[in-house]
Amino acid sequence: MGRPKQFDPDTAVAQATEVFWRKGYADTTPQDLIDALGIGKGSLYNTFGSKRALFERALEHYRDNQAAALTGLLDRPGPAKERLRTALRLAAEANLADPDRRGCFAVNTAAALGGADAEATASVRRMFDRTESAFEAVIEEGQRAGEIDRGRDPKATASMLLSTLIGMQVLSKTAEGSERSMRTIDAVIDSL
Repeated sequence: MGRPKQFDPDTAVAQATEVFWRKGYADTTPQDLIDALGIGKGSLYNTFGSKRALFERALEHYRDNQAAALTGLLDRPGPAKERLRTALRLAAEANLADPDRRGCFAVNTAAALGGADAEATASVRRMFDRTESAFEAVIEEGQRAGEIDRGRDPKATASMLLSTLIGMQVLSKTAEGSERSMRTIDAVIDSL
């Protein structure tokens, strides 16, 4: 009979997410994961199978947490445009408040592995699709309320917001302040 696991796999995935986010997939070694998770090599491989499998779980963990946070912001009561503005502003502020300027784990993964790694590309695409759908729902709500121009294509507008969010994630890695991001957010939301 095997010994019981001495760690919580969900906590380990959250810890691994931080390592992959900070270092990227290619630069994260199994030893980095073992050290961060405080587990043995056997436990790492017996529980997760491989570094790659743990990376996929880390991406899913990040995607689910980010989607829940965004949905929570967008589902609040109030005018649609202001909910969209708030969601974008909070994302920009969170990026700028990060002393390591890690940006977005999904965007970083897309830049490093997108197109070259089918599984990572599909995982990030699912996150982007989920985010775009959340934006689209709020845009349609704003159109029904007469807040957002009904002549705008909701899907195209949601794509614009997603592209704005992704661009801000990249810019935050080198930004000295929030002025550019806030100007961009206001210009995009005001154009609706």
